Amino acid sequence: MGGMSSSHYTFAGVDRAPELERLRRIESIFDPGSRALLEAAGLPIGGRCLEVGAGAGSIAAWLAGRVGTHGEVIAVDLDTSFLRASSIPAGVRVIEGDVCHAGLPSEHFDVVHARYVLVHNAKWQELLDTLIAALKPGGALVLEEPDFTAAKAAAGDDHEAFDRVSAAVCAMFRSGQKDPAMGIRLPSAVEARGVEVERVVNFAPLSRGRDPVAAMMALSATQLRAKYLATGLVDEAELDGYLRFANDPRAWGIYYATLGVAARK
Repeated sequence: MGGMSSSHYTFAGVDRAPELERLRRIESIFDPGSRALLEAAGLPIGGRCLEVGAGAGSIAAWLAGRVGTHGEVIAVDLDTSFLRASSIPAGVRVIEGDVCHAGLPSEHFDVVHARYVLVHNAKWQELLDTLIAALKPGGALVLEEPDFTAAKAAAGDDHEAFDRVSAAVCAMFRSGQKDPAMGIRLPSAVEARGVEVERVVNFAPLSRGRDPVAAMMALSATQLRAKYLATGLVDEAELDGYLRFANDPRAWGIYYATLGVAARK
């Protein structure tokens, strides 16, 4: 979920129950890759971890288990109601609000992680500076962001609708001065701040209709239907075609890529 600028968060104001379902689908799909990236970056027992845009809390809970009772995990989100509705260990400190104004200590954390946070923020450079400032020298910065420009239909009766809606997704982000290709900006943005990139992972699954990624993106399209229409690039019929594509087991497409970066301060 979001880390700052609540009024401009892409999913602000959407229906609560489908949003919790969407967040949990994201966790089930992407947590294994996030955990692998975090493990490779190093998670010391007793370490201090910052989880930004904590969503429904699965990574915050996992981090707490990894660093142990003498470690520290702080989970920040603009909306912590989904966190509080989940099974978060008592030792996780939850902060609701803009991470840039959360009063986090400087050079304090061994690990800072954020997934799908920068893409929702027009002021992503300020947010990235905040995350790096909170990290200890020698600490690990682990970021995961999407590249929606990678979307492409491979097969399916509604492939044209899929491609048009995918273009509308990118236009929606750009209309809010956000970068739909945030993922591919990560390595250079991190290195420009003097943080050494150690690992880059590019995950761009080709998904069949009804597969987990397709189902999750159909939920997003339902939640954000009005915003997609507002771009002027798609109409109601094309949005219906996109949903049919996502539910068609004969349809194949890349819905977006996820770029993961592990770097060392």
